[in-house]
Amino acid sequence: MTEYSYNIHDWLTPKIEEEAIVLDLFAGCGGLSLGFEAAGFRTIGYEMVDAAVDTYNRNLNGTCYNQFLEVGFDYPESDKIDIIIGGPPCQPFSRFGNQKGIEDARDGFPVFIDAVKRLRPKVFLFENVANILGRHKWYLELVVAELRKLGYVVEYKIVNAVDYGVPQNRERLICVGHRSTFRFPKKEQKKVTVAEAIGDLMTGFDENSKFLTPEQERYIAVYEEKSHCITPRDLHPDKPARTITCRNLAGATSDMQRVKLPDGRRRRIEVREAARLQSFPDWFEFCGTETRQFYQIGNAVPPLLAYKLALALKETYHSSPKMEAEIREINIFQEQTLFDTVCV
Repeated sequence: MTEYSYNIHDWLTPKIEEEAIVLDLFAGCGGLSLGFEAAGFRTIGYEMVDAAVDTYNRNLNGTCYNQFLEVGFDYPESDKIDIIIGGPPCQPFSRFGNQKGIEDARDGFPVFIDAVKRLRPKVFLFENVANILGRHKWYLELVVAELRKLGYVVEYKIVNAVDYGVPQNRERLICVGHRSTFRFPKKEQKKVTVAEAIGDLMTGFDENSKFLTPEQERYIAVYEEKSHCITPRDLHPDKPARTITCRNLAGATSDMQRVKLPDGRRRRIEVREAARLQSFPDWFEFCGTETRQFYQIGNAVPPLLAYKLALALKETYHSSPKMEAEIREINIFQEQTLFDTVCV
């Protein structure tokens, strides 16, 4: 184990101390929930992928239910839910998808808004791809406007997980709603590198390792030449990793995450390596086939980032609420600031 893996082992061990329940919508394998449990909260999750549900229930204290969510769903223990978190499916807005936005049946924002409207949590947080601020920014602004109508101060920001101790460049939009004051966590000065995260794993291999074939090596060489790739797409020990995705973990593509061994051979990275690069501790076990495990990892919110956000949100949760008039003034100011920024 590396020092980094020891640290996340300790930091991300659940330490339940709060009575309030965190409701995690579209929970996946539990990356967000793990961060909140490490910050002291109890969790309940909802997810429709069975292997991800099994992973959540194997590793977290909370329970995850295998459930397709719809507007109007009746959540149990609703009187104890004080925080709502979630990652509405990002495929409708991802630059790697068809970018159908609200025309995509997987759009989960109506469910998230409905849950906030009916459960009235003290605070909420959702995560999505940074690309939602691209061609679908108008839809994000619509979502934010609906949430502000419910009496919350709503603010959002693009954060990069690498700035919060995760050994991976991963930009995501984080949106927070509250009735008090919220401060995004401070950035770490030092970036964690691939070697610091998986240096004890990346030079090894076994009979299950998947090495690139000569045909794949030739294809990648052509791809990198034609795309004018200055830096090969291998993992570089002295740098943080590039973004972990389902596509570059599970797919045998030119973009796959791969390790170059001392003897010159290349192999695809393995589940535990990918998990550490997403800041999952080594005790966290994934369920399902290897492909399903890669999908869970690629879709997850890095638990270490979730932990830093949860600690910041915890302060807000325990703060005194503002008056409704003050909340309206803050939202008007934020909307005007956004308008001025767009018009400049």
